[in-house]
Amino acid sequence: MGHGSDQEQKHIVSSENADAAADAGHEWDEDGGPVWDVVVVGAGPAGASAAHAAASAGRRVLLLEKAELPRYKTCGGGIIGPSRDSLPPGFVLPLQDRIHAVTFSLDGKLTRTRKSRRMLFGLVNRAEFDQRLVESAQQAGAVLRTGVTVARVEQHGSAVPDRRTAAVVLADGETVLARAVVGADGSASRIGAHVGVELDQVDLGLEAEIPVPKTVAEDWAGRVLIDWGPIPGSYGWVFPKGDTLTVGVIAAKGEGSATKQYLTDFIARLGLAGFEPSVSSGHLTRCRAAGSPLSRGRVLVCGDAAGLLEPWTREGISFALRSGRLAGEWAVRIAEAQDAVDARRQALNYAFAIKAGLGVEMGVGKRMLTQFERHPGLLHAAITGLRPAWNAFARITRGQTTLAELVRMHPMAQRALNAVHKGDVVRTADEGRKPDEERKPDES
Repeated sequence: MGHGSDQEQKHIVSSENADAAADAGHEWDEDGGPVWDVVVVGAGPAGASAAHAAASAGRRVLLLEKAELPRYKTCGGGIIGPSRDSLPPGFVLPLQDRIHAVTFSLDGKLTRTRKSRRMLFGLVNRAEFDQRLVESAQQAGAVLRTGVTVARVEQHGSAVPDRRTAAVVLADGETVLARAVVGADGSASRIGAHVGVELDQVDLGLEAEIPVPKTVAEDWAGRVLIDWGPIPGSYGWVFPKGDTLTVGVIAAKGEGSATKQYLTDFIARLGLAGFEPSVSSGHLTRCRAAGSPLSRGRVLVCGDAAGLLEPWTREGISFALRSGRLAGEWAVRIAEAQDAVDARRQALNYAFAIKAGLGVEMGVGKRMLTQFERHPGLLHAAITGLRPAWNAFARITRGQTTLAELVRMHPMAQRALNAVHKGDVVRTADEGRKPDEERKPDES
C-alpha cells in the first residue's frame, strides 16, 4: 500500500473538525491540523463509554461513528446488573420493561416459569440506549462525528508526525491525529485487525422485532422466555418491549441453515408466526482467544472489537461498558506518555485490568458453554428445579455476583462444574421426569 505524494500525505481538516478542535483548545501539528488526546472509533456502548471516561478526565476526545445516529442494532437489549453499575453517573436507563419472571424451556418442552419479587434486569431498545450513551459522552466534552468510515490506523510513516502520535486514516483520505486511539468499532473491527485480535469462538445471532396486539403484549409484560435450543450451545429468547417482542436465537457459526430453522420453528411454536416482523436481522458475535492482544503501540481495543463478551450467554453490553470505561481511562494515560516505553507500560496495565476481571469471567463462561453444549438438560433441570441454582441466576442478573465469583467462592459449584467436565454426571434433565408442560411458578 503506497503512501503517495507528500501533499497527499498531509492530513485534511474538515471545517467541522477544525471548529470542534478550536473549541476544545487543541494543540496543532506543524501542518496546521488538530491533534486530539484520544480518538475513539465506534459509538456503540464500548466507544461511548470510552469517550465519556476520557472526556471526564478533561482530555480532548473525538468520537467517530460510520452510521448516523440513532441506528438499529441486532441485540436483545437486556441490561443486567453489571451493565447498570457501569453506566455514567446520573444516566437514566430508557427501560421498555422491568423483568421479574423468566420462563425456561428445553427446546420447547419442560416449560417452567420462575418469579422474583425484585427486578432481575431491564430491557432497552438499543437505538435509544446507544444514543443516550453518546449524548452522555458529549455532555462530558467529547466531540462526535457521524457518517465517518475509518480505513486504517497508522503508527509509522509519513502520515505520522512523531512517535507520540497515531494517525486514523478515513475512507475519504482525511487523516485524524491522536495521542491515543481506542478501537470500539464492532465485531468486524478494522482497529482490531490493526491490533491483531485473534478470535476463538464465532456465533450467529438471528433476531426479529415483532409488533403484537395489546392483549399479547400484556401476556409478556415483565416476563422473558429463554429456550435451550436443539443445536449444541444454542438458545432462544423472547424479550418484551411495550407493543413489540424481540425474538431471537443464537448458535455457532457454521450452523446457518439449522439456526434459521430454529428461529422459524421457535416463532411458530410461540404462536407468533401470523405477525409480520418490523425488522429481521442477523449478527455475528466473536469471542477473543485467551492470548489475543488488546493493544498495539498507542492503540487499544475494547468491547466487540476486542472480542470481549460472555462466551456462554454471548452477553456483550456489560462487557462493552466495562471494557470501554477501562479503555478510556488507560487511553488518557497513553496520551500523556512521552515515549514508546511508557505508552507500552500503560497498555500492558490496561490488558492486565481486562484479563483480571473480564478475562476471568470469560474463562468460566467458556467452561459453562462447553458443559451446556454437552448437557443442556442438566442445566435446565438445575435452574428450574433447584432453588440455589435459580437464586444464583437471579443474583448474577442483578449484579450481586458474577459467574466467576460464584464458582470461586462456592466449592459446590466448582465441584459441579468439574464433575460434568469429567463425565461424572451423565444423566440429562429429562431422565426420570415427566414432561409437565407448565408447573406452578415459584417465588424467590
